[in-house]
Amino acid sequence: MDPKSMFKIGYGLYVLTANSNGKDNGCIINTAIQVTSQPNRISICLNKLNYTHDMIVKDGKFNISVIDETASFDLFKHFGFASGKDKDKFADFDSYKKSENGLLYICENTNAFISGKVFETVDLGTHTMFLADVTDGEVLSDNKTCTYDYYQSNIKPKPEKKKVKGYRCRICGYVYEGEELPEDFICPICKHGASDFEKITD
Repeated sequence: MDPKSMFKIGYGLYVLTANSNGKDNGCIINTAIQVTSQPNRISICLNKLNYTHDMIVKDGKFNISVIDETASFDLFKHFGFASGKDKDKFADFDSYKKSENGLLYICENTNAFISGKVFETVDLGTHTMFLADVTDGEVLSDNKTCTYDYYQSNIKPKPEKKKVKGYRCRICGYVYEGEELPEDFICPICKHGASDFEKITD
């Protein structure tokens, strides 16, 4: 199976926010979806190891801020690359407001926020699915929603191409790194000999 096929599912990206014991926290999720319109209900899924998970379990409410295409990688790095257990994510972040449920939502680089009140949870092993009634929501801009595909193609930094010196197997693509390829070298992948290798020049 090609795991990249999952990247083609057309879902958005969100900053999920919660509060417990007076502490605000947020994280990046890609699992929010409307499940019914009457009554208006949504679901989110969250890894049990995530700090925000325990906050929602305890207090039963959350906000999701819908990230739009104006967002930079900094937003994802800020809310997605550190744990709220170790860092107050709102200590050095000021682009937020408070909704009627008392929770924060992100008001820049987002086009809407939605508030949810949990009425049921489903244990999914590593994750919990939270089913929630929508209690509030507001459109913040007309900017297009940032999909996971858009994030991969336009926001996430591209890895630097590493220049490799060596020889590449013309059969399977295996790369031997080194100045000289031994005459008796056998490719560990396809078992072809040195005569089927070419020097890397790019």
